[in-house]
Amino acid sequence: MTLLITVIVVLLLAVSALLFFPWAGRSAADRDTLNRAFYRSRLRELEEEKIPGREEMVVELQQSLLADIPDQQPAKHRPFGRRALLPGVLLLAVVSIGAFIKTSSLSHVLEWQQVTQQTPALIQRVMDPDAKPLSMEEMARLGLGLRTRLQDDPQNAEGWLMLGRIGMVLNNASTATQAFERAWRLAPDNLDAKLDYAEVLTRSSDPQDNQQGEALLRDVLSKQHANIRALSLLAFSAFEQQRYKEAIGAWQILLRLLPADDERRTVVARSIAQAKVESGMDNAKVAVKITLSPQAEKALPEKGIVFVSVTDGVSNVPVAAKKLPLGHFPLTLTLDDTNAMMPDRLLSSVRQGIIKVHISQAGTPAPQTGDWTGQSGLIQFNPSTPVEVEVSQPLP
Repeated sequence: MTLLITVIVVLLLAVSALLFFPWAGRSAADRDTLNRAFYRSRLRELEEEKIPGREEMVVELQQSLLADIPDQQPAKHRPFGRRALLPGVLLLAVVSIGAFIKTSSLSHVLEWQQVTQQTPALIQRVMDPDAKPLSMEEMARLGLGLRTRLQDDPQNAEGWLMLGRIGMVLNNASTATQAFERAWRLAPDNLDAKLDYAEVLTRSSDPQDNQQGEALLRDVLSKQHANIRALSLLAFSAFEQQRYKEAIGAWQILLRLLPADDERRTVVARSIAQAKVESGMDNAKVAVKITLSPQAEKALPEKGIVFVSVTDGVSNVPVAAKKLPLGHFPLTLTLDDTNAMMPDRLLSSVRQGIIKVHISQAGTPAPQTGDWTGQSGLIQFNPSTPVEVEVSQPLP
């Protein structure tokens, strides 16, 4: 910034000097001075030539000089004083500086300088696990400061890694991808750099990026078969590309690698179940055949709703539920993962449970007087064998 200010001052001084230059010379010579100079020059020429009749030529020259003397002395003009140019210089400086401030984004430059001064403290906060986490604005400032540093030190692989992670936090895919690529190319054997670069590539919307990312992950797994992060990223990429069998295979390997008390096992199990649902490979189905007792058949209302639910036998909260209008009995229907109550608790995640049937006169799931219910015992689900449930219990 100091250099910029110095250049501006020098340029203004140079322009000001150009403004003063036309008035810096002496005043123009008057007529008498020019005549005397011409007379002396001509006399020297006559003396040097030494031609006959020189005296007559000198007299003639003197007469010409006397004839050129004006009758009246011309009025002398007082030249402009240099102080009269000072307002012009001040106007020039004001207009120039104003135009520079208006068009040069000086505020951004000052902000950038402030950010570069804050960068060391922000880096220290990031590296300190006990320090206060950075806000999104501070993350953006740190990213700008890192970019400035990396311009001077482009071979700093760790700096590019940090910039890429900041790009991911700020949801700036372009910055993250470019930074991770630089880090990986500078340190191709750095496992973190390779996995970070592979992650942004597998999350890209470009199929070529996805292929390159998966190639990097397979390269990691060829050397480290039990790399949990590489397996997880490869499974996620395969799932996003609708290669569900491949995703399920990678997640099943993860389940064997993760400790029994690892919280990630639950997420992996849900992912496997979701992949099975999406692919139709194991869309668990439970067939239910509903019959009525003689008493229920006689007391059955003309209109109503049939609610069928499945619980796991441990909790009363339904895993899956289905409702349909009251019709003819016996009634056969199926429940599957599409009838799940919660997306993270699918019917395919349970292998046994209890089937409950509720015939509601009012059409609400809450039991009321006059409704009829029935349920099965705790049974193992078998898609090929329907579960028979008899509705025989009236609600008082």
